[in-house]
Amino acid sequence: MKKNLSILSGLILAAGLSATLLAQPSTAPEGASVYIVSPQNGDTVSTTFTVVFGLSGMGVAPAGIAMPNTGHHHLLINMDTLPDLGQPLGADVMHFGLGQTETTVTLEPGQHTLQLVLGDHMHVPHNPPVMSEKITITVE
Repeated sequence: MKKNLSILSGLILAAGLSATLLAQPSTAPEGASVYIVSPQNGDTVSTTFTVVFGLSGMGVAPAGIAMPNTGHHHLLINMDTLPDLGQPLGADVMHFGLGQTETTVTLEPGQHTLQLVLGDHMHVPHNPPVMSEKITITVE
């Protein structure tokens, strides 16, 4: 009976923590940053290439998993203006909700821009937003 009460109290504590995390906007720790490891700004790549994501000061967690100081990557390709950073990121960006840290992209020849935005468990950018610099690459 004592073991069952211990398990039950643990579940209640976990449920309370999850409800608290869901009710509050996700904050990013000071100094957190996301960046594109490769390609680098100004690089020339083939039509199909790998984009490697970097993250410092936070951890990666899949979408739907509410943990402090974590998020998952979103890749913006050729976006002149940022999406509404107070709302969940939409279908106009690439979502990596399983916690992926790289992807393969195929683009037409020409110049393209790439930028990363870290989203919380609900795909909403953190406050303050954790975003990479926008880089420009050339696809041959």
